[in-house]
Amino acid sequence: MEMTLRWYGSKFDTVTLKQIRQIPGVTGVITTLYDTSPGEIWSRERIRSLKKEIETSGLHISGIESVNVHDAIKAGCSDRDFFIDNYIQTLENLGLEDLHLVCYNFMPVFDWTRTELARVRDDGSTVLAYTQEAVDALKPEEMFHSISNHTNGAVMPGWEPERMEHIKELFSLYQNINEEQLFQNLQYFLERVMPVCDKYQINLAIHPDDPAWSVFGLPRIITNKENILRMLKAVDNPHNGVTFCSGSYGTNLENDLPDMIRSFKGRIHFAHVRNLKFHSPTNFEEAAHLSSDGTFDMYEIMKALYETGFSGPIRPDHGRMIWDEVAMPGYGLYDRALGAAYLNGLWEAIEKGAGSI
Repeated sequence: MEMTLRWYGSKFDTVTLKQIRQIPGVTGVITTLYDTSPGEIWSRERIRSLKKEIETSGLHISGIESVNVHDAIKAGCSDRDFFIDNYIQTLENLGLEDLHLVCYNFMPVFDWTRTELARVRDDGSTVLAYTQEAVDALKPEEMFHSISNHTNGAVMPGWEPERMEHIKELFSLYQNINEEQLFQNLQYFLERVMPVCDKYQINLAIHPDDPAWSVFGLPRIITNKENILRMLKAVDNPHNGVTFCSGSYGTNLENDLPDMIRSFKGRIHFAHVRNLKFHSPTNFEEAAHLSSDGTFDMYEIMKALYETGFSGPIRPDHGRMIWDEVAMPGYGLYDRALGAAYLNGLWEAIEKGAGSI
């Protein structure tokens, strides 16, 4: 296991590489070319420049999150092969630059959905939060405007303003797409890209839908154990794998997180580990990583990863905004640094406990 932190690049992130380098136990970053659009080819020159910047700081790139999938691919449009060819070229360029992990998602329109970016908790910290009632009261085109004043000046991943300007057109793409059709489109995409993943030993790790149910009537399929096992079997290639995000799968309280980890043994290439606190099954907020601050048993989640032989990157996921920090909601320095230290401590305890048996 390698502890990492997500970093959006020096032009977009309030957190610096120097600060990340000083978090005990963090040796790599999960990063991206944040100013690229879905369907755009990543050049080797830009990838190489990003690598050099990170390596100069004393860190390295542990994985890419994300190479975003164009909606034409997700919706199975007539021009999907053009965008898949571009995706393949990007994967090849990443492979040529010795990068071997790519996290992506297959969520229609919205990469993730939250109804609050700064819910105030009892301790005065603020967190991302979701209530189904708030979603039900909004039209899709109102969603972006409802949160845009609370981003602390950041461009939120999956909620880029230029993308949201075309939200009605995006919704129209999926008007006649159901879950089965979306699954078939995912399978088609995976079958096309697996040869380049095999050639360069690139682990492609799908991120779960967040939350793990339909939002605004859009189909969602990466939501539970049954669907993931179907996806892994449909394209039964070791490079076709999973980003196990406890906070995304955990939005559905019916998901048994440690059991899912054990069921996906050998196919989890990347892990996001974070906690949620529920007020009802459809009203939750993001918590500190500590088990007692939320709903999940973080020890059991880390123990399942350890016992299944997980050896990939882990990153603490969305953190609280604490100590008067102003940053991209969920992606400040302080609480994620605390999360990294806590998760490293759990892993060390599990590792030492296993060694004493």
